[in-house]
Amino acid sequence: MKFSKLTLAIVVALLLAGGYIFYSLKNRVPFSEQDPAVNANAPEISLADISGRMISLSDFKGKVILVNFWASWCPPCKAELSDFQKVFDSYEDKGFSVIAIALDDVSPALIKDMGITFPIVKTNERVSKSYGNITDVPASLLVGKDGRIIKKLKGVYPEKELSNDIENALKAKS
Repeated sequence: MKFSKLTLAIVVALLLAGGYIFYSLKNRVPFSEQDPAVNANAPEISLADISGRMISLSDFKGKVILVNFWASWCPPCKAELSDFQKVFDSYEDKGFSVIAIALDDVSPALIKDMGITFPIVKTNERVSKSYGNITDVPASLLVGKDGRIIKKLKGVYPEKELSNDIENALKAKS
């Protein structure tokens, strides 16, 4: 049985592509184990919010913080921000806050229309790199009062699950 050069080239290309995909899937590290991993110290954030005020993770020392990466072009992200606002309203006076880090430019009008009152900042290269170059949004990290990452979640963070996680984190000793 003879194969044409084109057929042979296609077969080789498919085998190489299949091998690469298999290798990538086999060696993929779960999001929670990627740097920064759960139980690691959360990298510092120092970014201007949409009104120009500097926001740092260290400003929230001793609080439970939700660090959320999102984008204005992402419908699940925007829906999730509304849920975060409800949770923020319930737990702010108990020691909880949110820092929402936008991957794109966000207009103050959009944030106002959404009724968001927690800090919205735009990422920069340093923060992006220190959090593992997150490009798939939404992605969230719950940071404990001690500054260590309690939980990492890629995808939507359900409101009830977030509330339960916050309750547990607030009870934990620093």
